[in-house]
Amino acid sequence: MTGTPPPQAGLLQGFALWLAGERRAASSTCETYQRDIAGFLGFMTGHIGAEITADILAGLRVADIRAWLARESQGGAGAATRAKKLSAVKTFYRYLQKRHGVDCPSLALVGRPRAKRPLPRALSAIDAKRVVSEIGDVAEAAAQQARDIALMALLYGAGLRINEALSLNIGDIPAQGGVLRVTGKGSKQRIVPLLDAVRRTIKAALLHRPGAGADAPLFIGARGKRLNAGVAQKTLRDFRRLAGLPESATPHALRHSFATHLLAGGADLRSIQELLGHASLSTTQRYTDVDSAALMAVWAKAHPRARS
Repeated sequence: MTGTPPPQAGLLQGFALWLAGERRAASSTCETYQRDIAGFLGFMTGHIGAEITADILAGLRVADIRAWLARESQGGAGAATRAKKLSAVKTFYRYLQKRHGVDCPSLALVGRPRAKRPLPRALSAIDAKRVVSEIGDVAEAAAQQARDIALMALLYGAGLRINEALSLNIGDIPAQGGVLRVTGKGSKQRIVPLLDAVRRTIKAALLHRPGAGADAPLFIGARGKRLNAGVAQKTLRDFRRLAGLPESATPHALRHSFATHLLAGGADLRSIQELLGHASLSTTQRYTDVDSAALMAVWAKAHPRARS
């Protein structure tokens, strides 16, 4: 540790030399970090109203650092960019602590910016029904056509993840009425109703597999082994191109559609949480944003004041 820390320009220059020398950072990394720290120091100069010194850097409050992050956000920096800039600032403070004994306790209290999770991309009810009823157009063999219809009907009709559906055996399907026991993430089991319409598609698919036992996979590939998720995803990918459906039409989108359409129909969040097997209600609450977004889209399209 040296004596009195140099002024702002000296700190920035010393930081650059430390990065290139002690940290052996690439030249592009040094340039990026210098640019980020120069921007940070420039903001703080205007924010504090004084030339930045080591004492000021040590005494920055959480509110000061968050104000800088907020300005970055207003300037168009996304969460990932702000997180990188914050990482650069933390590296700068590591240099200050090692070389000049300068520490800022507030910095540890500022959380890393996180990108907002994208809303689940559900299909419209019409497109979801098209997938279930027309997915068989992709395959030529009748057995594969029936299998694909049954799989998509199960994803949309019961809200299963693709791997949950493909892990089922024939014996897991109740002969009449009742419910389906599903093993989800973390080997947690849940109960979901099995609609008659879904059961009929499964029954139709199994007509092509006479003699298959209860322990046999419910969905099999061309070689008789358990169907691979990649094959199912490709089938739907081929179908959406054939049918002109959006790129968001995936097997997982059918699960999102199941939840979104239930919510639109009046189902409560707790029930949807149980059906989906979500450990946290906050995960399920994302579907309220989807429903709200759909309502706003309808309003923007139909309301006479929406374009004014």
